Amino acid sequence: MRYLSTRGHADPKRFSDILLEGLAPDGGLYLPEHYPQIKTQLPQLRRIYREQGYAALAHALLSLYIDDIPATDLRAICEKTYTKAVFGTQAITPVRQLEPGLWLQGLSNGPTLAFKDMAMQLLGNLFEYELARRGSVLNILGATSGDTGSAAEYAMRGKRGVRVFMLSPHGRMSPFQQAQMFSLQDPNIHNIAIEGVFDDCQDIVKAVSNDLAFKQQFHIGTVNSINWARLLAQVVYYFAGYFQVTDSDAQRVSFTVPSGNFGNVCAGHVARQMGLPIAELVVATNENDVLDEFFRTGIYRPRSAADTLETSSPSMDISKASNFERFVFDLLDRDANALRTLFAQTLPTQGYFDLSGDARFQQCRSRFGFTSGASTHADRLATIRDVWQQHGQEIDPHTADGVKVARAHRSGDAAAVPMIVLETALPVKFSATLVEALGHEPARPARFDGIESLPKRVTVMPADVQAVKNLIAQQAGADTA
Repeated sequence: MRYLSTRGHADPKRFSDILLEGLAPDGGLYLPEHYPQIKTQLPQLRRIYREQGYAALAHALLSLYIDDIPATDLRAICEKTYTKAVFGTQAITPVRQLEPGLWLQGLSNGPTLAFKDMAMQLLGNLFEYELARRGSVLNILGATSGDTGSAAEYAMRGKRGVRVFMLSPHGRMSPFQQAQMFSLQDPNIHNIAIEGVFDDCQDIVKAVSNDLAFKQQFHIGTVNSINWARLLAQVVYYFAGYFQVTDSDAQRVSFTVPSGNFGNVCAGHVARQMGLPIAELVVATNENDVLDEFFRTGIYRPRSAADTLETSSPSMDISKASNFERFVFDLLDRDANALRTLFAQTLPTQGYFDLSGDARFQQCRSRFGFTSGASTHADRLATIRDVWQQHGQEIDPHTADGVKVARAHRSGDAAAVPMIVLETALPVKFSATLVEALGHEPARPARFDGIESLPKRVTVMPADVQAVKNLIAQQAGADTA
């Protein structure tokens, strides 16, 4: 399997090369040359999952995309990653029925209580393996709106040959999210709070990644979902969710996915392109509804930092969806020239692009299964309160966005198709909203008692690319001195 860039100017590469690289040299995102087709293999994959478990399913699916890591090594990495000790349950991503036809898939049982652990734990083990194989080092530069940062840091802490430089929007994460990241004292973890919004952090990561000389000199890599390996790991839980709610390989299901950066739902897109019987992928946004606007109108219009709202589902306070480029590449029949025109010319020049008149956009739903909806703070409170009162379950505000949109979507013919909402975090990470909705603090795992009062290790910086480069160069030099 080789991987190509969405913008067409990078040479195809093997998995191990793009694992450590992040963005392609031409500024595009890597995708496989083709999506392996699994329709005839579904019965076998179902047996593997039911008889051998999640790690074996992950190995079976990842093997379709990774042919430059020996099979025995890849299996060992999967078995090391997906364990009950790490994720708290043998099922790893258990599905529970909320109400008739509607299920929640628990993706947030890992070390940091968010779905990002599902991919990040694998990524940490892949990085350590590949760096040891090459005798190399990696300086990871990432951006987080809340959950990616802690998941990456917990996955990479203490890993040989790896340093993490994680950017986050100063003051825009929940106290619990900040504490998870900033309380880590590991010398290979560096937290940088940027005076701005998440999109500023993401822009800095892209700017540094596009400076090829700096990137090569300091071995810059990424753990954001622009890294194909991370998105690939997320494909696995769509299969696991499907197998848990169906008995027949002919049955279809739909997924509703709380979405900001489009990585989580893009993994569902990949699963569907592989042949997993997904009827629809429902994109659920908060008030930062750039993605919902596109799927309703065909217009993709990222907001400025000033126009990106601060909401009670903060991990989705994103107006520039990095992974969206991957989907548009497929939507445009993998025409790299057309894709490059949209993202490298039209979007920077006029601030939006409009595909409403393109016949291919009209196929978003019929060909690719995409539809969407949005949620507000009032919706989140009402949904959290209703789920508690009706079912005795606490859900976090991002999952509440998903439940609200899923319920609105389940009418007419769609009501007959099982709907799985991806539960993206545990409520304790957003206790203020839970208290507002329910009048009590959410359940908190004992290991996180008092985390907000722990000493913090963080550097506050302006949204300046050169300042971040200087810090990376200084720290990387200090670490090796």
